[in-house]
This record gives sequence, C-alpha cells and structure tokens, in this order.
Amino acid sequence: VESVQSIDRAFQILTEVADEPAGISELSRRLDLPTSTVARLLGTLEQLGAVERMPDENGYLVGPALVTLAASVDPTQSLLAVAQKTVQELVDLVAEAVGLSIPAGYDVHYIGQLDCANPVQVRDWTGVSLPMHIVPSGMVILAHWPEGAVDRYLDRKLDRYTASSVTHPERIRSRLAEIREVGYIWMEEEFAVGINSVAAPLFNQSGAVVGALHSHGPSYRFPDPTLRGIVSDRVRSAAVEISAALGHVA
Repeated sequence: VESVQSIDRAFQILTEVADEPAGISELSRRLDLPTSTVARLLGTLEQLGAVERMPDENGYLVGPALVTLAASVDPTQSLLAVAQKTVQELVDLVAEAVGLSIPAGYDVHYIGQLDCANPVQVRDWTGVSLPMHIVPSGMVILAHWPEGAVDRYLDRKLDRYTASSVTHPERIRSRLAEIREVGYIWMEEEFAVGINSVAAPLFNQSGAVVGALHSHGPSYRFPDPTLRGIVSDRVRSAAVEISAALGHVA
C-alpha cells in the first residue's frame, strides 16, 4: 500500500511540475504534502531523470527521461490520422469549422482544424493552448478526469476571459456532471465574445479520455436555434465514431 501511495504522490508531483516548474515548498503547498515527503520523492525522480533542477536551483522542471518517454508516443499524429474522415464529414454536416484537441497539463491544446466553406468563420486555433474550464473541449476532458485531479484543478485560480466565463468551482462541477450524462457541452461566448462552440470527449481503447472533438462558429449564426439539438447529436456521434476507431468500446 505504501509503495502505491508513493507512486501516486510521485505522479502528482510530475503533473504539477509539467504544468508549472516549482520548488519543494511550493509543491508541498499545492499538494498538501509534508516537505520531507516532497523532497524525498523529488530526489528519487531526479535520480531517474524524470525531473531536473532549474538553472537557478530554486525549483524543478520536467527531466530528460520523461521528455524521451513522451516523445515515443505521438498522440497528435495518430489522432489526426484516425479522425480525418469523420472530421470532414462533420464539417459537411454542420457547415462550420471542426477541430481536435488534446490535454496538455491543465490546458487543452488544439492540434488541428478543418474549415468550412463559409467565408465568415472563426480563426484556426491550431497550436494554441487554453485553460480547461474556459472552452468546451477542455470541459469535456476535465469531466472524465479522476475526482482528485478535478479537485486540484478547481483549487487553482481560474481565469475569466469574458463576462460569460464560468469560474465558480461548484458551477463547473455541475457542468462536468451534466457532460458525463449527455456526452457534450455548449459554451457561448465564454472564451471570446462572438464565438460559440460545442465539444464531445474522445476515448482510447482503455477508456481513458485522450482528447476532444469540437465545432465552433460565429455566435450570430451558430448554433441555429432550430438545429441546436441536431448539431449536438452529430458532434457527439462523430466523437463516438472516432473513439471507436481508437479502440474504445462504449
């Protein structure tokens, strides 16, 4: 049991350091762990190359061994390849841009977008990372994180991007529960005024959430109130199709 607890705590430390480099005291505060425990685990992780000291010696960041391990897996290319046909079909069905994203620490990172034919459309956000709570792609990923990970996310300062942004932890928890029930979420002008978006989660063979499928467009036309339910169903169905291609069995 003790060894399992140590692994869990070491993984928590790696998650925090990957999100933002920090020293022993700061990690102890974030994770509510004794400084002696954090120091001991960091020492082991440093020996393994999973973390390394920052140049100023005041903190730790992700080490070369972890970078090498992560580089052996390329979720971006595999997801883009698997989803390409379904994304194109969804663009044709909803007549708006459709994109894919993956989790990156406490952010969601946009890895690809296929534009629609309409000359007036939302810009391509490929390559941009945004906080999980501020966009539907992040919310559908967050909804399927372990409860402890969600708690740690919500314990942080949550930035507000527009007057419509939802940052209250309990309201976010309520939305996460609804996502788990219906399989998608709409967010209207919460990231930027004039942009509405809907997203659904993507799962791999083991049932872990690995990304999100979204469609977004200008708020003056998306969604058409008479088609909102249809668009929701199509995005959710497309996400299920991509997940199945990744080996997920619903």
